[in-house]
Amino acid sequence: MNNRIKLVNNTISHQEIDNLCAWLKTYPKLTKGEHTETFESKWSDWLGCKYSVFVNSGSSANLAMAYSAKLSGILKNDIVIAPCLSWATTVSPFIQLGFDIKLCDASKNDLGLDTNMLEDLCKKYNPSILILAHILGFPNDMQNIVDICNKYGIMLLEDTCESVGSYYESKKLGTFGDMSSFSTYFGHHFSTIEGGLISTNNFKLYEILKSIRSHGWSRDLSIETQDELKSKYDIDEFNNLYTFYYPGFNIRSTDLQAFLGIEQLKTLDKKNIIRYNNLLMYDKLINNNYWKIQFSNFISNFAYPVIHPNKKMVSLKLQENNIECRPLVCGNIAKQPYFYDRYGKQEYSFADIIHEYGLYVPNNPELSNEDIVKISYIINEYSC
Repeated sequence: MNNRIKLVNNTISHQEIDNLCAWLKTYPKLTKGEHTETFESKWSDWLGCKYSVFVNSGSSANLAMAYSAKLSGILKNDIVIAPCLSWATTVSPFIQLGFDIKLCDASKNDLGLDTNMLEDLCKKYNPSILILAHILGFPNDMQNIVDICNKYGIMLLEDTCESVGSYYESKKLGTFGDMSSFSTYFGHHFSTIEGGLISTNNFKLYEILKSIRSHGWSRDLSIETQDELKSKYDIDEFNNLYTFYYPGFNIRSTDLQAFLGIEQLKTLDKKNIIRYNNLLMYDKLINNNYWKIQFSNFISNFAYPVIHPNKKMVSLKLQENNIECRPLVCGNIAKQPYFYDRYGKQEYSFADIIHEYGLYVPNNPELSNEDIVKISYIINEYSC
């Protein structure tokens, strides 16, 4: 099995682990502290936003986005539009928080939102929130989506967990919405083992995010915000440290993980270029007249998507050749038990095809050209 071609391989280098060990021998504070703040600042600079909050997972990042939006007092209702093609915890926080969820089908071009259906849903339901997912590094049709959100007064949230470093035209994904989420899970573009980030340019949302990350208290907030809260609720300085202004969570990460994040940022751009070059090679080699992804921007491709009517045979052949593959994200959310148990059976034309025929194959910075040729050859054996 040493020759296995993996979906994920060596996200954290030996050198980075050695650097972590050396730092640990200085006996630093390991809980959330100054390294967390440094990592948040460096991440914001890299992304191109004002504020970021480091949490314990990308799923928690999505939960915090949904909850801070609900607590913000600016939503006109509890209706949210979410993508059929996404990850389970892109959508589940809105179920947990009592939102009314309307799903939108996937685009045949980029696996993002079908913008025609999106506008129809906006006309019909007048939602407060749109959350989208950029699948495997490929951007949604952001110009149309931003225009629709502005037209109907919708808060835009971006789940960018699979698309760190991808661009739409000249902007990085995760800089279009009111808030965006990212994952630093060990299998993603860069890793803090477990972890996630929320980024925003909205100071009010940023303050809510920091508070609900840590129980709902105010001690991580700006002095001005703390003074406003103390004055509003008549809280003295002594009691303020243990006064809870929101019904929060504990979804903090640690300085140990933040140290890894700072190290990983040093090589992220280089690894993303390798992912893009691998994507270009896949695109050139694979012949699949049934469906191929369309793209024109710089794509930090997380994995290469395949939609194939012979999915079962392709996946078996790949696995027989020690090549990891898996369903395309988690297919159509409407076909997942946690969703249809609550909302009933629903059908979506392209998302249903993805659920039935979709899979993805490896793209990671350790992949060789020979690996890509081997994978492409197997897929082409069953091409339409």
